[in-house]
Amino acid sequence: MNSLLLTVVANTRLQIPGVEPWHADPQDPALTVMTDFRERTSVTVSDTAMIDEALEHMRHTGVRSAFTIDDQSRIVVGLITAYDIIGEKPMQYMQSAAILRREVLVRDIMQKISEWHVADIKQIERATVGAVSNMFAEMRLTHVPVMETSESGEQRLRGLLSAAKVKRLLSRCFSGRLSSVTASAPLFEILVGRHSPLLRK
Repeated sequence: MNSLLLTVVANTRLQIPGVEPWHADPQDPALTVMTDFRERTSVTVSDTAMIDEALEHMRHTGVRSAFTIDDQSRIVVGLITAYDIIGEKPMQYMQSAAILRREVLVRDIMQKISEWHVADIKQIERATVGAVSNMFAEMRLTHVPVMETSESGEQRLRGLLSAAKVKRLLSRCFSGRLSSVTASAPLFEILVGRHSPLLRK
C-alpha cells in the first residue's frame, strides 16, 4: 500500500491561511485578486428576498455582491450587487410595476445568468492583475464570475472578480499609477457575452 511521504517546513513563519493580501502589483497573477470558491464559501441570497434585506445581508458579510438562489431547486439563478440595489434599478422597477420599494424582490432586479459576462479560469490562470484592472475599465462592470469546465463538460462557478477589490489592492501600493498600467493580455477579450445554462450551487 502506498503511503504519503512527510517533510519538514523550512520557514519559521507562515502567512495566515485565507487572509487576503493588503496590496497587489499589476504584474501579480490574476488569481491573487480572485475570490476562489475552492477556498471560500460564496455568499448567497434567496431570489425571493426583499432587496433591502439582501443589501443588509451583504453588509453583514462584508461583500458587495451575492449569488441569487432559487429556493425550491437550490441552484444559482443570478447575481445581485449592492450597486443594483442602491442604483436606479429599484425605482425603475417600482415605476413599471406600480409597487412600493418594500415589495421589490431580488429576482426583480438581479442579473440573470443569461446576462452575465464571465471569464474562464484557464484564462485567469495566465492573466495578470493589470489585465483584470484593464478589463474592468474597458467593460465598466462591477463583478465578473469566473467559470471552470469539468471533464464531463459541465460548467460551474469557480470564483468571482470584483472591480472594487482590484482597485483597492492596487491603489494601496500604486496610488496614482493605475493609468500607466499596461496589461499583458486584454482580459476583456475573453469575456463571454451571453451564458445561459443554470449553475448548481
